[in-house]
This record gives sequence, structure tokens and C-alpha cells, in this order.
Amino acid sequence: MLDVAVSFLAEQFNAYLIRRTGSASLGQVVPGAIVDDSGKLAITSGTVAMAIVNIEEERVMREQLPARVMVGGREMTLQPELRLNLTLLFAARMTNYDMTLKALSNVLTFFQGSPAFAAEDYPSLDPRIGRIVMDLHSVGPETLNQLWAAIGAKYQPSVLYRARLVTIQDQEPLGFGAPITDIGLDLHER
Repeated sequence: MLDVAVSFLAEQFNAYLIRRTGSASLGQVVPGAIVDDSGKLAITSGTVAMAIVNIEEERVMREQLPARVMVGGREMTLQPELRLNLTLLFAARMTNYDMTLKALSNVLTFFQGSPAFAAEDYPSLDPRIGRIVMDLHSVGPETLNQLWAAIGAKYQPSVLYRARLVTIQDQEPLGFGAPITDIGLDLHER
């Protein structure tokens, strides 16, 4: 589901970029690593890389009980949904600084205008994800420095967003059962 959520966000942004500028040549978002295996910057010139830099569980809205769903007339018990918050790094690499700022401005403008994505409104969003809410994630210069040091690259102009409530649901059942059709109590017998 992580790959589906990240791909969906990139597709939505790139469609927005084409609508706004008429071309995807100025800052197309490309999901992928910030650095390659040798530690060199892996952001293609003229693009904005999008990478997951942190994954955390959404504990406030955590389900405690197993989910019960009906499949083919049988009740199936599944583990509770795992709801995640993803911290996404958008790092621009353009030919000059002005273009870099323009590309990041497009990212900021897109998520300011489209802060939430729901499966009902976006048919291309996998219904198992349900809803993604994007929040600008502000950090100080020390944290940003530590983040880029952990990535193993020199700082690139970038912005962080938190994608809230990406849902993962394992479809491997814990058990099966027949649906309850009768509680076995005749109210007239009392």
C-alpha cells in the first residue's frame, strides 16, 4: 500500500503540473530514492524527487478489535487496520536556483489547494487506502540538517509533508465463520 499511496500522489501532482503549466518538464515528481547505492545524489535534473523518510503508526485512531467482513456469504475475521502517517520529502533539482524555487512552489501550491484525497472523489485512489490528508511538516534547520545527513547527501532545496492515514489491511484471514442469521431466542417463549 505504501507504493500505491506514493504513486497516487505523484500522479495527481504531475497531472496538476500539466494543467497548470502545460508541461511536466518543470518539476515532475518522481518517486524514488534521494541517493543511489554509492551515496551519490539520485535525483534526475529537472525533477522533484519524492521519498518516504519516516513511517509512523497513527495511534490515536488505532483500531483495537479485529475487523469482521462478509466474503461470499461467510464471515471473515481480519487483523485490525494499520493506519500510518508517512513523512514525505520533496527535493527539487533544477538547472538553476530560480527554477528550483518555482518547482517547490508548485508542490506547495498543489497541496495547499488539494490537502485531502478520498477514494470517493479520486477513482484512481485505491479504496483500501480510503483517505490521505497532506499536512506541511515544518522542521527547524537542525532537524533538516540531521535529515539530510541521515540520507547521506548534501542539502537540496526541499519541503516535507506528512501524509496522514494511509491504511494497510492484511487480507489473510484470522478465521472464518458462518454469518449469524438467528440469535436462537424466541421472544414469545419468555
